[in-house]
Amino acid sequence: MTAVIEVTGLSKTFGSIRAVDDVSFTVEENKIYGLLGRNGAGKTTLMQLLTGQDFAMKGDIRVFGESPVENAHVLQRISFIKESQRYPDDFRVKHVFKSAPWFFANWDAEFAERLIGDFRLPLNQRIKKLSRGQLSSIGVIVGLASRAPLTFFDEPYLGLDAVARQTFYDRLLEDYAQNPRTVILSTHLIDEVANLLEHVLVIDQGRIIIDQDAESLRGTATAVVGVATAVDAFVGTREVIHRDRVGGLASVTIAGLDATERAAASAAGLELTPVSLQQLIIRRTNTSEREFEQSA
Repeated sequence: MTAVIEVTGLSKTFGSIRAVDDVSFTVEENKIYGLLGRNGAGKTTLMQLLTGQDFAMKGDIRVFGESPVENAHVLQRISFIKESQRYPDDFRVKHVFKSAPWFFANWDAEFAERLIGDFRLPLNQRIKKLSRGQLSSIGVIVGLASRAPLTFFDEPYLGLDAVARQTFYDRLLEDYAQNPRTVILSTHLIDEVANLLEHVLVIDQGRIIIDQDAESLRGTATAVVGVATAVDAFVGTREVIHRDRVGGLASVTIAGLDATERAAASAAGLELTPVSLQQLIIRRTNTSEREFEQSA
């Protein structure tokens, strides 16, 4: 596969804070990536570096084979949609969509019209009068209808209700199937987007801790539940990702189990349960679910 993004030894600091810390990874074309992690992990800073909106302290970034900084040839092929997207106060909704073709060579006006109907946007409403959800709708419509070869969504859909978010996911998948491009989704709503993702990048305290195909990642951990003594005996020296214990019962998340090991667990009276992508990331970042949800 062709690499759309190549990052080597990338670092960015703000005073004593290492927002991005010696990061290296590659993003291949025509895949949907999840850039995941809690608030303050470095997701937005990393995307700003990749889109030429900030300068690295160290390392190298290649987007479509070139540096993105002040590079119109690269930037005109990128769509970067943020939760805090800004528009001129005197703009009406219709002005956003009329001006979009100036910036995106692949803009599909017919698709945009369909999406405007799906999200029930009032075209004549002034931007400053819109609700947070309506502002989010503008962002996702621009991101989808731009059909940019490289599209970033930095949680612009957080203002949407559950129905509107599902509409976004459905339209993204439908259009991606017909018009492949590289999409990078940054989100806290991991369970909602898990089935969309083909590759997962997890950043924690500025460092990439997971860079893996989503399908293989889903099978890397299993929760073993049962009487604590039996669980401990079964786990032995295996890698433990997380451990919970209540009285005489225990639940231990461990890395990988083959068919023989699963049979042995059943014979020992233990229950094996799959670990969701969100739970796995919570375990790997040593974050409680409550803390993770609050960071959203």
